[in-house]
Amino acid sequence: MSNTKLKQFMSQMSFCIDQGLGKETQKKATIKCWQTYVQDMPTGNEEGEFLALDLGGSNFRVLKLELGINKYFKMDQQTYVISKDLMIGSGIQLFDYIAECLNNFVNSQGIKSTSYLPLGFTFSFPISQLSINSGKLVRWTKGFTCDGVVDEDVVKLLNKSIKKSKDLNVTICSLLNDTVGTLMSCAWLNSKTKIGLIVGTGCNCCYVEKVKNIKSYNGSSTKEEMIINLEWGAFGDNDELSDFLTKYDKIVDRNSEHPSQQIFEKMVSGKYLGELLRLILLDMIKGKLIFDGMIPKILNTPQSLTTNVISLIESDPPGTFTNSRKFLREIGVNNSTDSDCMNLRYAAECISKRSAHLVAAGLTVLLNKMNTKDVTIGVDGSVYRYHPFYHQLLVDKINELVNIGIKFDIILSEDGSGRGAAILASAVCKKSKE
Repeated sequence: MSNTKLKQFMSQMSFCIDQGLGKETQKKATIKCWQTYVQDMPTGNEEGEFLALDLGGSNFRVLKLELGINKYFKMDQQTYVISKDLMIGSGIQLFDYIAECLNNFVNSQGIKSTSYLPLGFTFSFPISQLSINSGKLVRWTKGFTCDGVVDEDVVKLLNKSIKKSKDLNVTICSLLNDTVGTLMSCAWLNSKTKIGLIVGTGCNCCYVEKVKNIKSYNGSSTKEEMIINLEWGAFGDNDELSDFLTKYDKIVDRNSEHPSQQIFEKMVSGKYLGELLRLILLDMIKGKLIFDGMIPKILNTPQSLTTNVISLIESDPPGTFTNSRKFLREIGVNNSTDSDCMNLRYAAECISKRSAHLVAAGLTVLLNKMNTKDVTIGVDGSVYRYHPFYHQLLVDKINELVNIGIKFDIILSEDGSGRGAAILASAVCKKSKE
């Protein structure tokens, strides 16, 4: 995608962000710019013992975290699987299961507390935040369809389930998503961090905005900034990206759990990149460009390729095809040619480059908008973390697009969903005691 085309994309995104920040225009905006009520950035001096819940996909985590002086940090955690039945069942069943796992974790850790333990709840789905510890689910994404949760306060729902366990003494003092956690976690270590980005199963971003630019602002009158949760995965839901969509994007959207929603996310995030590769390979085979026109059986099954395949293929050094041939053997292509492998790699590179360049364009919109001379961007998510070149693709493209005079750095977040939740819980607890 040319820089001219990317600048067109940036102009559209910038307009949609302004709509999301507007009082009269937010309702129709696809980038909602939700207020998070997070207005106190970490100092690095946070202390105490905290619990965190991290729900954002088919696994969720319960964590115990200790923060201390000199940025001391200790973490114990347990990961739990959310079955497909729970993902599409009732909200009560889902939250009861989460509370049960939380109770099991607390018992296994030997945590005995007569007072309430503070808990940070990372809930990585679109929410309309009502306060620092309450927010309504706007819509499910990532394959979840649990009933009785949309338009409900997810903290209240979780609290109801927690109260069914009489010995579980916790108080949910903060609600955040993984982008805010990522920003907070990185800001704890680096005070220049002003943007949090997730490129994993889903894709979302948050940033520090001046209160004067938030037209529907209803936070503290003494604060000048607030973290804004963009929910930019929904960019394109009003056809803003119609000039950027390929026929493959349209098929992915049509066959998804939520058609016509999260259009931008479907172009860039890990849940969908493997499926884009499958569709492109099918077209290449039908055109007899690869595999002698023979379709491996697995490629006829939707969602049969995961995004880690792209990272694997691109991990081969230039001119070598060890990983590519390994993948091809796994799908039943035993006599692949160098030409097959080169075409396979080219298809993978097209998908990952487009993802990185579109995300870079979005980040550049924020850097130009904030107009701060030196900004650190905290990033997490499986696509960014495990793709061999994603970081460099982001850096190179932002350098081509960003306004002159703006310096930036991109750093990997160390467990934003966990540590970030604890850091925010610490800030909220300290504030409530003052």
